Amino acid sequence: MKETIVDSLRQIEQSHQVTILYACEAGSRAWGIASRSSDYDVRFIYIHPKETYLSIDPIGAGKNRDVIDFKTSTPDKFDIHGWEITKTLRLYRKSNPSLLEWLQSPIIYHQAYSTIPMLNELLPSIYDQKACILHYLNMSFGNYKKTLKQEIHHTKTIINTFRPLLAAKWIVQYNNFPPLNFQLLLDSVIQQSEIRDYLHLLINRKITSETRDEINIHTLLQYSYEEFNQLKNHAQSLETKSMDITEKLNYIFRQTLKEVSK
Repeated sequence: MKETIVDSLRQIEQSHQVTILYACEAGSRAWGIASRSSDYDVRFIYIHPKETYLSIDPIGAGKNRDVIDFKTSTPDKFDIHGWEITKTLRLYRKSNPSLLEWLQSPIIYHQAYSTIPMLNELLPSIYDQKACILHYLNMSFGNYKKTLKQEIHHTKTIINTFRPLLAAKWIVQYNNFPPLNFQLLLDSVIQQSEIRDYLHLLINRKITSETRDEINIHTLLQYSYEEFNQLKNHAQSLETKSMDITEKLNYIFRQTLKEVSK
């Protein structure tokens, strides 16, 4: 499958006249809970030729889009989505958790030039505990509300309620960015055996599609609601990180452009 994905990335480079700097897996495969039918959620970062940046229309304005979506004609389910480098660096400056997860993905399809090592080195300077907690809590609560509206509670929606909730809980407990592996995350932050056991059953249901185990969804949702409120109150008491690293990110952009243009 990796060859198919890499071929798709090459097609993107040719059809859009860009250079891909990094590509990885996101979603359930990166979280270690993929089933046989799980999609491939490929995420990538790209850069245009130097001439594109020396133009009067900035990237992201009008037709000059700063994202690329790619569909394949293969029978496998692919979701391939990429961000342009300046968009990426602006989101990195905001400590965007989705981007930080990409950079920590255990499944990397492509990496070139010095961009990613430079970003990883800069991570302690941009990591904003408050921004990350609130981002994850918004994700969690959105899926929680979606679950309440479902007549039949879908495993995927409940997992998408708990994964960001546990990520926020990890940040509060350990004050660093959470791991992507869902089972490691779960076992590290939840000591209450009933909740932990129900979530392990839910993970098994997600991976195997077996539904014979009884899971008390009401108990899980009640726990998630209580945790959400506690974590939100804690996050609101934190200070927002105010360090300005714009010039360092400008350097990374220019250095990458220089390397790609050689």
